[in-house]
Amino acid sequence: MEIKILGTGCPNCLTLEKKVRNVVNENSIDAKITMVKDILQIMSYNIMSTPALVIDEEVILKGRVPKDSELLALIKSKN
Repeated sequence: MEIKILGTGCPNCLTLEKKVRNVVNENSIDAKITMVKDILQIMSYNIMSTPALVIDEEVILKGRVPKDSELLALIKSKN
């Protein structure tokens, strides 16, 4: 599984990255996690508000930071 967090480095983007890493680690999910900060790459996903969560090249969430339980459910639904 490949997980990308799209965001330019704002506090919400950094929070989402931290939450994703924690949820993946705590639940022993096999995933490669990357933070995409390049605005041109972000725009290629048609994202107008960050942070955004992309799992296996599908935009799953954008414009907000979910609770850990929701984040886990989103990741598990794609696993």
